[in-house]
Amino acid sequence: MPSPFPGMDPFLEGEEWEDFHTTFNTVIRETLSPQVEPRYIVRVGRRVYVEHPTDEQDQPRRADVAVLLTGAGGTPVEASTASVVTATAPVECLLPMLEETRETYLVIRERETREVVTVIETLSPGNKRPASDGRREYLTKRDEVLRSQAHLVEIDLLRGGQRLPMNSPLPQGDYYAIVSRQERRPRGRIYAWTIRNRLSGIPIPLKKGDPDVTLDLQTVFSTVYDRARYELSINYDIPLSPALNDSDAAWLVELLAG
Repeated sequence: MPSPFPGMDPFLEGEEWEDFHTTFNTVIRETLSPQVEPRYIVRVGRRVYVEHPTDEQDQPRRADVAVLLTGAGGTPVEASTASVVTATAPVECLLPMLEETRETYLVIRERETREVVTVIETLSPGNKRPASDGRREYLTKRDEVLRSQAHLVEIDLLRGGQRLPMNSPLPQGDYYAIVSRQERRPRGRIYAWTIRNRLSGIPIPLKKGDPDVTLDLQTVFSTVYDRARYELSINYDIPLSPALNDSDAAWLVELLAG
């Protein structure tokens, strides 16, 4: 059964993103490879980093009072002048845990020289989380590509999170793709869609002298959705996060009711 949405399905963001992200990149490779062969090959790259907790509730808290006791009736060695608290029983606590995160992206290489020609990135929630390790890691990688001789294609199918830095305002939309050709930097092209739109095709640039190939994002999305059978796991009854505006919320109710 296909997704009820005409384009990107926003419920994937909160429920199935990790699986979707991996499969999406795989299907992009399957779609592009026949179009660029035999001169080019499309390969999956992997980025691994350790994510430190950034939410306030995950941060270690330092007590305002430190008390050291000896025995049941021992006297405090160190204490605040305001108060002395004696713990009579252990309580449960939460410790900040580091989390290893793995992300995939795609690289188009010239087959003979193995030169990187185009990098295709599909953003993850960690790339858009303010002050996170994932965002810092991705922005470092992004800067490296923008300073290189490779083209960059950046696909953002996430409504949530902080958009990546731009020197010009984004057009109105929920989802974006940016095509940055090496020879035209700092200028690039932005493609925008709302949750009511079908995704469209975007150009994938290759080496000078070779024509672009087209990546049909809607076909890729539909293939991924059908292949993974997300209709069996997504709960369309829960509220979307981030919340929709009133007009889109009314449209969503009508869409799902139909």
